[in-house]
Amino acid sequence: MFKFLFGNKANAPEMKRETQRETVERAQGEINEILATLSPKPRITIYPGEGTFTIELPEQMPDEAKALPSPEAPKKG
Repeated sequence: MFKFLFGNKANAPEMKRETQRETVERAQGEINEILATLSPKPRITIYPGEGTFTIELPEQMPDEAKALPSPEAPKKG
């Protein structure tokens, strides 16, 4: 009776949930793809006891160098 308002829920596609292994493998692949293109290479520190890592990026990334320069500070005087 109310199908026109709420739609037919039986036809909704089911999404496959990503397993933890698939999530880690996908994220690792994405990070490796990005890091491979960077120059200079970032410094990576691994903390095995915590199961974490940090990535120290350079002060300015290559794509930021292509961005427009910041406006100059107003001159005093």
